[in-house]
Amino acid sequence: MNWSDEGFLISKTRYNENSLIAELFTKNKGKISGIIFGGTSKKIKNYLQVGNKLHVNYSSKNENRIGYFKIEILNAYTPLYFDHKQKLSCITSAMNLIKILTAESQSNDKVYFIIQDFFLILKEKDWIKKYIFWELELLKILGYDLALENLVEKDLEGNKTVYYASSLNEKKYVPNFLIEKDIEVNDLGTLLNGLKLVGDYLDKTILRPNNLNYPNSRLLFLNTFK
Repeated sequence: MNWSDEGFLISKTRYNENSLIAELFTKNKGKISGIIFGGTSKKIKNYLQVGNKLHVNYSSKNENRIGYFKIEILNAYTPLYFDHKQKLSCITSAMNLIKILTAESQSNDKVYFIIQDFFLILKEKDWIKKYIFWELELLKILGYDLALENLVEKDLEGNKTVYYASSLNEKKYVPNFLIEKDIEVNDLGTLLNGLKLVGDYLDKTILRPNNLNYPNSRLLFLNTFK
């Protein structure tokens, strides 16, 4: 089986002294694993950064065995953020979510294009706010729509509008910008509350029911703001 495609590098692990096993999310084939011979060499490893966009030729003699990648760089997105620890950590976290939440060899062009959109978000001034909505959109594409607008109640506390979701045990406040999406948010604490709310939903609704651990890369991303 042989084919060519383009995709984003979402993970890499050392296979042996000279080679790597890489996972790409490709435009036409979805998430695919393959061996890259010489992946540890100076010539190749510099552009094998998680998040970079690659052209790939894939070959496999047997559908039940892992195949082989020959790759060329298309867009080196990740090195642009080597000096920005929050954005670099965000790339790692976002690509790891793609790795964890998508199935092998199932094409999904919506996922492919949302990855492409992710790198446009990083250029924006309000990139943290937009990234939170990016995560929510990714979950929606994969069948886990949080639909906060349908879950919250609205109230006034003093002169301030608040939104909350209530249960028998607790009343959980929801940052206003997640409901009133055009609000400009300058407070980092409010943004982090939004990230944590999405993280709680991810953990309780998706990861735990599927016996998956909360990704350490997302925790590290949150910790870069401390």
